[in-house]
Amino acid sequence: MAEDRNSFTIKEGENGGVNIADEVVAIIAGLAATEVDGVASLAGNLTNEVISKAGANKLAKGVKVVAEEDDNLAIRMSVNIAYGYEIPKICQQIQEKVKSAVENMTGLQVVSVDIKIASVSVGNE
Repeated sequence: MAEDRNSFTIKEGENGGVNIADEVVAIIAGLAATEVDGVASLAGNLTNEVISKAGANKLAKGVKVVAEEDDNLAIRMSVNIAYGYEIPKICQQIQEKVKSAVENMTGLQVVSVDIKIASVSVGNE
C-alpha cells in the first residue's frame, strides 16, 4: 500500500531529505477547502461536523494531487456546496485558500486548483 503513494521532495541536504506524501498535501488542501463558508463537504466525504471524529485522513478522498513539471503541483478536488451560495465566488475562495495553505505549509508551488462541484447540499443547518 505504501508503494502506491507518491511523494514530493521539499528539502535535500547533507543531513538528509524531507519528503511529503501526496496524501498529506491532499489533507492540507481538504482542510483548507472545508474552512470556506459555503462548502458543505468534499465529495464522497463526511460533513464538516464529523471530520474531527472520523479523522483528517478522510479529507484526502475528494482530492487528487498531481505533480507537474519542476515539482509544481496541480490539485483537483470535488466539493459539495451548500444551497444559497454563489458558486463562482465560493470556488475562487477555495482556490485562493487551498493554494495559500499548501504553499505555506509545504513550500511547494501550486500551479492550479481545479474544482468540480459534485452536488448542492440542501440539508438543515
